[in-house]
Amino acid sequence: MEVPVVPAPDSTPAPAPDLATGPVDAGQPLASRPDVQAFIREMAARHGFNADRLRATFGRAHAQPSIIAAMSRPAEAKPWHAYRTIFVNPRRIQGGVAFWQANAAALARAERIYGVPPEYVVAIIGVETQYGGNMGKYRVLEALSTLAFDYPRRAAYFRKELENFLLLTRAEGIDPLAPRGSYAGAMGLGQFMPGSFRSYAVDFDGDGHRDLWRNPRDAIGSVANYFKKNGWRTGEPVATPARVGGAAYPALVSRQVSQPRYSVASLRARGVLPQGPVSDAQSALLLELQGREGPEYWLGFDNFYVITRYNRSQLYAMAVHQLGQAIREYHARPYAGVAMPAALAGVD
Repeated sequence: MEVPVVPAPDSTPAPAPDLATGPVDAGQPLASRPDVQAFIREMAARHGFNADRLRATFGRAHAQPSIIAAMSRPAEAKPWHAYRTIFVNPRRIQGGVAFWQANAAALARAERIYGVPPEYVVAIIGVETQYGGNMGKYRVLEALSTLAFDYPRRAAYFRKELENFLLLTRAEGIDPLAPRGSYAGAMGLGQFMPGSFRSYAVDFDGDGHRDLWRNPRDAIGSVANYFKKNGWRTGEPVATPARVGGAAYPALVSRQVSQPRYSVASLRARGVLPQGPVSDAQSALLLELQGREGPEYWLGFDNFYVITRYNRSQLYAMAVHQLGQAIREYHARPYAGVAMPAALAGVD
């Protein structure tokens, strides 16, 4: 039996993640703000940070107003048919096949250890960063600080993530000003938030570092570990299309992310018919997605719920599922000369 790789020790510094050109604000340094100064004192008292070093670090960082605007226009606000075309398209399918081929050994090993099929690990990385092509341009320190101190609606969450980020960079030997990520502070190929990085990232190739920016093996192991630790059920389905009829099914539709709560047998009895093979004892939730031609109905199972632990959105989880299925299909046969299905042709 293979033993899951544990997080790397803190003994040797990791190479700094690549710096990319990102937005620079000419306003006051964060260190000059009273709320940041109070946070620095708290970090020194609670975690033993050197306050002078933290002041120097925050003295080189600035709030980024563009982040606040970005937080108000998430892709999940789109209807399903528009959201789907962003992620399930020929470019991402082709990129996923190439990523799988380039990292086949790591993906196979992750499946043996964690029980997560390769297509779902690949799809997560494809949806999140286009296989590393877009890992974000913001300094993570500035993104998290902006949201911790200038975004009241979720300030408590991002303040905790800023705390996790400083603990993470200290443990990994990374300059806090170096990592780049999304406007929300997510990092690496799989876009881990700092708290998730600390809890779930693994040194999958045993080189002594958890490098989710430049090491696809670590990213693959970390995504699979995240799924496993959040309840992935090996060998069970994720989702299947459904047909609906009668008057009972509308009350069964799940409008928010939730765990499956109905048996397939009970759903059948109320007019919901799965279109794929699934046990009547399987727990499921009924999804209604807005397709281009009208509502689409799906059953989401326990593993669908696990994907929503990565991003709390039904649309996100369905995009990961459908992209993963398409990648698996095209990975399983010779790629050259194979046409995309009509539903995907011309979509980019």
